[in-house]
Amino acid sequence: QVQLMESGGDLVQPGGSLRLSCAASGFSFITYTMRWYRQAPGKQREWVAGITSNGDNTAYADSVKGRFTISRDNDRNTMYLQMNGLKAEDTAVYYCYVYVSSTDYWGRGTQVTVSS
Repeated sequence: QVQLMESGGDLVQPGGSLRLSCAASGFSFITYTMRWYRQAPGKQREWVAGITSNGDNTAYADSVKGRFTISRDNDRNTMYLQMNGLKAEDTAVYYCYVYVSSTDYWGRGTQVTVSS
């Protein structure tokens, strides 16, 4: 079955960096567009970034553009989110997402906390 497992979340100071990973299994990873979402306390889950199956095209929410970089390694079935210049408002649980066979799949999330 489809499984997504995020890792890399941590407590970091404002201006710091983190790299999140999403390990995927149970489907043909190389075939699908992958996305990152996040959910801050008391807020709705929001889309952060997306990457096409071959990695040639990426897109970002305006709030992270220029600071975050999405990438993937199709040999390792893993997606990444490099986050630089972190701000307090980036504090959230970060989820990876894939839509396979008319079904939404989410990982369990990884907590990112930006605080001094």
